[in-house]
Amino acid sequence: MQGRDADLVVVGGGLAGLAAALYAARAGLDVVVLEKASAPGGRARTRVQERFHLNLGPHALYAGGAAAQVLAELGIPAEGGRPSVAGGYAMLGGALHTLPTGGLSLLTTGLLDLPSKLHLGRFLSRLPGLDTSPWHSASVEQWLARERFPERAAGLLRALVRLSTYAADSERQSAGAALDQLKLAADGGVRYLHRGWGCLVDGLRAALNAAGGELRAGVRAQGLASRGGRWAVQAAGIELTADAVVLAVAPAEAAALLPESKALRRWVESARPVRASCLDLGLRSLPWPGRRFGLGIDRPHYFSLHSAVAELAPPGAALVHAACYLGCDDAGDDAGDDAGSEAALEASVERLQPGFRELVAARRYLGRLTVCNALVIAEGGGLAGRPGADASGEPGVLLAGDWVGDRGMLADASLASAREAARRAVERCRTMAAPGPAAAL
Repeated sequence: MQGRDADLVVVGGGLAGLAAALYAARAGLDVVVLEKASAPGGRARTRVQERFHLNLGPHALYAGGAAAQVLAELGIPAEGGRPSVAGGYAMLGGALHTLPTGGLSLLTTGLLDLPSKLHLGRFLSRLPGLDTSPWHSASVEQWLARERFPERAAGLLRALVRLSTYAADSERQSAGAALDQLKLAADGGVRYLHRGWGCLVDGLRAALNAAGGELRAGVRAQGLASRGGRWAVQAAGIELTADAVVLAVAPAEAAALLPESKALRRWVESARPVRASCLDLGLRSLPWPGRRFGLGIDRPHYFSLHSAVAELAPPGAALVHAACYLGCDDAGDDAGDDAGSEAALEASVERLQPGFRELVAARRYLGRLTVCNALVIAEGGGLAGRPGADASGEPGVLLAGDWVGDRGMLADASLASAREAARRAVERCRTMAAPGPAAAL
């Protein structure tokens, strides 16, 4: 196929790819999205089982984050409810304690000794105005040690970092980035979306179609080649040429498509995916309605009832999420045992909802699910150490995803980098279309 088949080809039909394509299409570009799976969405897909809406693990949209801003800019509905952790429980050593979420619960909880309560109270009062810049190149453990948090307080803070970042690697994780995430969570809270995150995928796909963009599912990009200043995207049986390409894929996949990019390959080799094990349970009813949230202190466990505030379950039923935040090493998790196994997660649910097993109507276990493509590490200077949208080293080839750019984590990073990649792609295509000496001839 000769000439140009599109202005922009986007490889990857997850949230980042769909958002980048929509921005570009609305700017007037001819856009084609290639998605290797049979349907778009990536980790934002939602499956309906027995009328329960199951995300790929527990998902939360930060109300004050970049993802919410991008979705609002694009006019994509993200309706849902805001949970409260008031009345939640901290799980430690087989016992349940009141999870401190405010002044009264901090004073009365049996989780913390008095020195921990005083130290933690001072920290929480400073958190909204805390300058995190000195801590981006320090790990979470280094920050805890330098601030001299008592062990009980440090254990709770590790758990809160796991909750807000989905990562359980306090030895390598950037403290500055983690503290920024804690501030974001404390400031605007999160939203659980009605009918799951698949509603975002459906909204982006419909908007892209209305803007004239094209989505081709079941098409895996296999290579990129430079052709006379443009790019040829090669897939099984087809080749698309375009002025610009956005790679909205995992780091290793981007590097495979650009094997000559040494800078990208070096970064990919150092990236550590963030993983979790997840157990979703659709219950016909909830044995203990007052127990809606639990956070592991000595084990990296999480329990939440998203259906308490979001339309995810049939009337009268409940959708329970249990998870174990894993480490970033392939050999195992930071718990040092089988904390992420299905049996361990079931035991965690049993502590908060005794008798749940007789009420299960739907279930799904996902072991070692990748929730983020790269841990934000202290050694790299925190968010500033992530590659930018133009870090491919190839003109006209942009990057987008949860591992790209210096803003936010998780979906916030995905959609912020999508906006930046689209902006650069539009600039590139307009430059390529501008009349030049050759065109004047």
